Amino acid sequence: MDLKAVKTFQNILASGSFNRAAEELNYAQSTVTMQIQKLESALGVQLFERSHKTVRLTEAGRLFHERSLRITQDIDQLIASLTDMKTGETGTVRLGAIEPAASARLPVILRAFMERFPRIRVSVEIANTHTLAEKMRKDELDIALCSAPDWTSDLYFQPLYEEEFVVLMPERHPLADRESVTPEELASHRLLITAANCPYRRKLGLTLQEAGTTLSETMEIGSMTALPSYVAQGFGVALVPRVALSPQPDGTVRRPLKGEGIDMTCGLLCKAADFPPKLAGARLYDHIKQSFDRTGS
Repeated sequence: MDLKAVKTFQNILASGSFNRAAEELNYAQSTVTMQIQKLESALGVQLFERSHKTVRLTEAGRLFHERSLRITQDIDQLIASLTDMKTGETGTVRLGAIEPAASARLPVILRAFMERFPRIRVSVEIANTHTLAEKMRKDELDIALCSAPDWTSDLYFQPLYEEEFVVLMPERHPLADRESVTPEELASHRLLITAANCPYRRKLGLTLQEAGTTLSETMEIGSMTALPSYVAQGFGVALVPRVALSPQPDGTVRRPLKGEGIDMTCGLLCKAADFPPKLAGARLYDHIKQSFDRTGS
């Protein structure tokens, strides 16, 4: 069944005659007549009463008009949706993020994005960088905001900002009177750490290793975002992203950690084969990148 013929049929009814339909569609009248004849042949029924000068539908024509109107409206909407998807105006993006970026940075960025592109759906998966990279390899994520993964040729990483770290401690802790804390001083007190596969834990280990020191006493806390609360209760000190301390828990103080290479590079991750991202993914990728380009952090 020819969709053009169906739309010609509907235009005849809307305009009230074959002649006016031909004029509006910029067809010869013979073309309109031929399309209707072919449509009736394909359907095996007569759509118009031939004995009347005015346009009058048969019973089959009335049924076809009612059903075909909904079908063509659905097809028009489908074509519009596919066009929007092709231009990145609609679609679904699966975004991954590490903490504290997921809690402290992304909400404002995503709010502005969804106000600009209300028909793009975004889902957010929160995990560590290793898990996000593995999900991306399995095509379970489109892009991720995370730290730099271990080097691999199948993933592309775009650095965006440096995550600044500070030492958080109870206000009456022995190190609280220092203007800054050295890695050696940090290692000599009970240190609250995250899970072994957390990039922040690995960063801490490298920092202490480069300083030639090791941890004396630790307590593992599975969540980066939970660390400040445990510090506030006096369990120990912690190296935490500064952005995670808004607000900073009562009864705590923060001090800079001496040394170079303390901060962590974070940015956007995607599959190398999919870079640059396409469609709606490209819209979100560019929006996140531009957000950090404007703020610088």
